[in-house]
Amino acid sequence: MTGDLFANEPPRNLLPFDGKALLLRDIMPPDDADRTFARLKTGIVWQQEIARIHGKEIAVPRLTAWYGEVAYRYSGVYHPAAPFPSIIAPLRDLAEDLAGGGVSFNTVLLNQYRDGRDSVSWHADDEEVLGQNPIIASLSFGEERRFHLRHKKTGDRISIDLPHNSALIMSGETQHCWLHQLPKTARQVGPRINLTFRKTQSESR
Repeated sequence: MTGDLFANEPPRNLLPFDGKALLLRDIMPPDDADRTFARLKTGIVWQQEIARIHGKEIAVPRLTAWYGEVAYRYSGVYHPAAPFPSIIAPLRDLAEDLAGGGVSFNTVLLNQYRDGRDSVSWHADDEEVLGQNPIIASLSFGEERRFHLRHKKTGDRISIDLPHNSALIMSGETQHCWLHQLPKTARQVGPRINLTFRKTQSESR
């Protein structure tokens, strides 16, 4: 399905240096994308996590779910290994196709941002279990939200609007050199669902 998707206009690297970030639009037919968003919203067992940050328990400002061959742990939150549900398996195939180069993903973190008050703060997907220069395929469905990247040393900043039915492919040194966030917004926005596919080597601790 994606073989000729970008044949006429290859996506450009959105980062000026130290990594690669490609925004791919219209990754599936529009009706399929709408149905995928609806199925993810109602068919996934979403959780409201409580994270421990600087010794304090804080409600994570979004809903999450985790599936994959290995468990995942961060900030006192533990997700056990769980098989991919039927709705996720074809999306993993799509993510692998979009990432190219024989990439395989064995885990996915899902985030549901219910409105503009939901967010994720500055961080990088640079855990040791993800390996050197990991490839991250981030699929977006639902409301468009603005995504920021900030270089760890220079402070250079990039802003990217992530629309419905799109994928952001981050690779190379991106996770080691750049932080990213999806900030809160005062705008009236509807829900957005994001699936971040990764290759995880072993349980994160």
